[in-house]
Amino acid sequence: MAYNNILLERDGAVALCTVNRPDKLNALNDATLAELTDAFRSLKDDAAVRAVILTGAAAKKAAFVAGADIAELAEQDALRAKTRAHVGQGLCDLIENLGRPVIAAVNGFALGGGLELALACHVRLASSEARLGLPEVTPLFIPGYAATQRLPPLVGVGRALEMITTGRMVTADEALAMGLVNAVHAPAELMPAAQAMAGKIGADGPLAVRFAMEAALRGRSLPLDEGLRYEANLFGLVSATADMREGMKAFLEKRKAEFKGS
Repeated sequence: MAYNNILLERDGAVALCTVNRPDKLNALNDATLAELTDAFRSLKDDAAVRAVILTGAAAKKAAFVAGADIAELAEQDALRAKTRAHVGQGLCDLIENLGRPVIAAVNGFALGGGLELALACHVRLASSEARLGLPEVTPLFIPGYAATQRLPPLVGVGRALEMITTGRMVTADEALAMGLVNAVHAPAELMPAAQAMAGKIGADGPLAVRFAMEAALRGRSLPLDEGLRYEANLFGLVSATADMREGMKAFLEKRKAEFKGS
């Protein structure tokens, strides 16, 4: 698929996906959602990719993704709105269940669907200039790409409902204090920090990373005893891999491991 609204690049084991509509502050229209879905499907199938960074192109105002494209939303009927929500939710589920860590480098406005994309990522790093919010209620919408489901467990029900019902944007420092982002960096340091984290993940055993993520994500919906059994099963599986033996051998020999993903 040829991309007009996103950029997809590779640097070794790390993929960089950039929403590239700077004239629209990287807002999500239907075409952009389709391109992002295609890109993340291709990344899911690419065993050589071990970490992904998601960010927004430089715009006239610093923007990660400044929400949905209002011109499209203004013309939708109930059926189209429901379909569009399913598409956005499907993209967010794809990101969350990619099997590799996805780092959101939130370099500016992350509003509405933009914040929902960031919530689907496993780690969120923010520029000090970032502003995050869910302004959908202001033009009489509600969040449609799963913010009502992902935000409360992350920041608490009270803070989530405040953001959802008032539409208030929070600063990067506020987002850090409430646990919405993992770290805040100066604008020039954001991408180097994301790249350093992705590079560190890329050097780790890919099967260990995948199974650890699976245990943590799946465990959220399981009772503790079932979650523990699930973790133990994956612990057993990863212990039977060639990568585990290579990792142990490299550790004992004080050298860098050469993981094959098997």
